Amino acid sequence: MRAMNLLVRLTAYYLVIGVVVVVAVKLWPDLRGYLPIGGVQQLITQPSKSALDATDTIRAAHVGNLGESLFWLVVAIAGALLASLPVTWVYMAVRSGDEYDQSLVNTILVLPMVVTGIVIIVQNSLALAFSLAGIAGAVRFRNSLKSSGDALFILLAVAIGLSSGIGAVELAAVVSMALNYTFAALWLTEYGEREGMKRYLADYDGNDVSAQKKAKAEKPVEPA
Repeated sequence: MRAMNLLVRLTAYYLVIGVVVVVAVKLWPDLRGYLPIGGVQQLITQPSKSALDATDTIRAAHVGNLGESLFWLVVAIAGALLASLPVTWVYMAVRSGDEYDQSLVNTILVLPMVVTGIVIIVQNSLALAFSLAGIAGAVRFRNSLKSSGDALFILLAVAIGLSSGIGAVELAAVVSMALNYTFAALWLTEYGEREGMKRYLADYDGNDVSAQKKAKAEKPVEPA
């Protein structure tokens, strides 16, 4: 039941966002030129273009002043936030109690917005990119991930931020949907589970042999 509720929640969320975007573009056709969308089209049609060159991928067609630039930036960051929000729902649903990490949930939500801003800053400057790499290496994360599976959520957060930063919010949405539905399906089917072995995803069918063994091992021995 929990998995089905998660799937319904995800589907309703993406449908509402999609309908709002489509209606807005239909009502105001010129709005598309001011939005951070369409970048994925250039990435696909011009794959030979160097990522270090100043391409048109990150620019909207009609953005030409400060107000329009701020609007583009706000929409890009909002798009990163909207694409990352359902990822936190999936993480909170599929992770088991002992391995659950609230700081990771917050990271998944905030990291895409940070990456979006970083991409806009360094997109035309190789020197800035190397400087940022040095700063990140000095500050680096002090908290190690509890599981290699958690790294997928971090990578997804980075991918969402990169997509939004280059003006391809539609790519961020597709990547978000792909991982969310995949994790929900893996949780629903308990794919790869073996009896009595520690699992990454929270137990779904209520038959958690490994948890029962752990509880027995931790149960205090009563004095004779």
